[in-house]
Amino acid sequence: MTLLHGTQDIVRVLTENKVIAVVGFHRDSTKAAHYVPEYMHRQGYTIIPVNPALADRGESYFGHKAVASLSEITAPVDVVEIFRRSDKVGLHLGDILAMNPLPRVVWLQLGIRNNEVARELTARGIDVIQDRCMLADHRALL
Repeated sequence: MTLLHGTQDIVRVLTENKVIAVVGFHRDSTKAAHYVPEYMHRQGYTIIPVNPALADRGESYFGHKAVASLSEITAPVDVVEIFRRSDKVGLHLGDILAMNPLPRVVWLQLGIRNNEVARELTARGIDVIQDRCMLADHRALL
């Protein structure tokens, strides 16, 4: 497994993976951490919002209750999409590696990059996409 950035790899990820856990999901519809997952939901993807504050309030989005952490998700997840600052991505590494089964892909949204975490994930067989917008890639490539 590897760092993915080629068009062919991005298309494969977007066509073969339909369940996305969104770490850092935001309730404000004007923020990318809301409108990107909302767009993906409208395209037929299952979106699981991960945000402790929203989970504490019992909020649901796109038919799924928000969860406080990845460890609360009981169904298999294909992609973990991260909307957190680059320096905060490492805080989620343990949760990602504890998932069973492991996600196929970890996607760091546009502007987010953490090479150390990416190395750890790829060493465990998880593909990583860094610094790319899932919405823009979906619109441009599919």
